Amino acid sequence: MAHGPAKGFSRWLYTTNHKDIGSMYLWFSFAMFLLGGVFALVIRAELFEPGLQIVEPGFFNQMTTMHGLVMVFGAVMPAFVGLANWMIPMMLGAPDMALPRMNNWSFWILPFAFAMMVSTLFMEGGGPNFGWTFYAPLSTTYAPPSVTFFIFAVHIMGASSIMGSINIIATILNMRAPGMTLMKMPLFVWTWLITAYLLIAVMPVLAGVVTMMLMDIHFGTSFFDAAGGGDPVLFQHVFWFFGHPEVYIMILPAFGIVSAIIPTFARKPLFGYSSMVYATASIAFLSFIVWAHHMFTVGLPIAGELFFMYATMLIAVPTGVKVFNWVTTMFRGSMTFETPMLFSIAFVILFTIGGFSGLMLAIAPADFQYHDTYFVVAHFHYVLVPGAIFSITAGVYYWLPKWCGNMYNETMGKVQFWLAFIGLNVTFFPMHFVGLAGMQRRVPDYNQFFADFNMISSMGAFLFGAAQLMLLYNVISTIMSGKKATDEVWEDPEGLEWTVPSPAPYHTFSTPPPIK
Repeated sequence: MAHGPAKGFSRWLYTTNHKDIGSMYLWFSFAMFLLGGVFALVIRAELFEPGLQIVEPGFFNQMTTMHGLVMVFGAVMPAFVGLANWMIPMMLGAPDMALPRMNNWSFWILPFAFAMMVSTLFMEGGGPNFGWTFYAPLSTTYAPPSVTFFIFAVHIMGASSIMGSINIIATILNMRAPGMTLMKMPLFVWTWLITAYLLIAVMPVLAGVVTMMLMDIHFGTSFFDAAGGGDPVLFQHVFWFFGHPEVYIMILPAFGIVSAIIPTFARKPLFGYSSMVYATASIAFLSFIVWAHHMFTVGLPIAGELFFMYATMLIAVPTGVKVFNWVTTMFRGSMTFETPMLFSIAFVILFTIGGFSGLMLAIAPADFQYHDTYFVVAHFHYVLVPGAIFSITAGVYYWLPKWCGNMYNETMGKVQFWLAFIGLNVTFFPMHFVGLAGMQRRVPDYNQFFADFNMISSMGAFLFGAAQLMLLYNVISTIMSGKKATDEVWEDPEGLEWTVPSPAPYHTFSTPPPIK
C-alpha cells in the first residue's frame, strides 16, 4: 500500500477502518434482510388461503428453513456487529477496533458463507428442508445432499462471530479513553461486551452439534440415531444450549440502542444506569440455564420441567427492570417523537407483549398445548421483529446523520414507521388466535377454519415488506443528497426553548482528554 489509499473495490476489500467495515456489515445485513423477507413472503403467499397455491410442500419447507437461518445469522447478527463496529470505538474514544485486520477477515468470510447456504436451494434435492432448528435425525437421515454445504456455511458464520466478539472484547477492555471506567461506558457498549462473551461461549456449541451431524451423515456415527444407540433428544439439548443464549445475543444489543435513544428524546439521563448493567448481566447468566424450556414435550422428568419453568420465569425479573427503567426515563421528560424515538417506544411496548406470551409458554403444562403452534411463532416474532429489527432501524435513523453528515427525511421516516408498525401487528397478532385454536406451524396447508386470520396475516406481511423498501430509499437518498445535519441534530423542530436542559445526544463521543 505504498501508493496511497486504495480506491474503488480495493478500498473495501482491504479496509481495516472500523467505519468502512461497519458500513459493509450493515449493507450486507440489509441485503440478507430483504432476501429473508422474500422467503417469508413466499411462506405468507402460500398460506394466504388453504389449498395448494404457488409452491410445493417440499419447497415450502425449504422456505421456512432458509427464512429463519437467513434472518437470524444473516440479517440480525451482522447488523448488530455493524453497529458495534461503527459506534463502539467512537463511544470509547478509541481510534479503531483493537484487531483491525481480523475485523476485515471476519466480515469478508460472511458473503461466501451465505452464498453457499442460499445456493443449496439450486442443488439436486433442494435446500435444507428441516426448519431453522435442523432437528436430527430429520436433518441427518432424511435430509437432501445439500445439508453438507449448509453445515459448512454454519461453521464459517460461527468463525466470523467468534472473531468479531474477540475483537469487541479486546477493544472495550483495552482501548477506553483515560478516565472512562467500565461503569461510565454507554449502555450500548456494555450490552455488546456481555453479548460478545455470550457469543464466544455458545458458538463452539453450535459448531459441535453441526460437526456431530456431519459425522452421522458421512462417517457412520450414531450420535442422534436411536438405531445405532444414539439419542435424538441429545441433539435438542446441545442445539438449545446454543439456541437459547443466541436469542439473547439477538436482543441485548437492542437494549443498548434503545437505552441511548430514549434519554436523548426524553431529554433526561437514563434512569437506573447501574441496575441496567446488572440486569443485562443477569439476563446473560440466566440465558444459559433455561434451554430445555424449548423441550417440555420430549418427556423431561418432572423435576426438570419444574426447574426450567421457574428459571424461565425468573428471566422476566431483570427484563422487567429494564422496561421500568425505560418507562421511568420517559416519565415527565420533555419528549419529542422523531423517527428513532417512535421505533424505540414501539420496541418497549411490543417487546413487552412478546415477553408476556413468553411467560405463558414458560408454564410447562400449558406449553404442551402451545408447543409447535402458531402461538409460538407469534411469540418469538413479537420479541424479534420489534426487538431486533425495530431497534436496528431506530439505531440507523439515530446515528445516520452522524455517519454521513446528512439528515434523513423525517416525514418519510415517520410514514415508514407507521407502515411497519401496522404491518407487524396485522401480521403477527392474529397468529396468537390461530395458534391457540390449534393451527400447527411449518405446515403448508390448514383447515378452512383458520382461513380469515391467515389472509389478514399475509396482507400484513406484504405491508411490512413494503415499509422496508421505504427505509432503503430513505437511507440511500440521505447519503446521496440529504440536507446537511446541524451540530445539534436532534434540536426542537419548532425552535422552542426546553424547560428541561437538553443534553447533547452525543456527549459520549467527545475527544478524550490528552494524557498527562
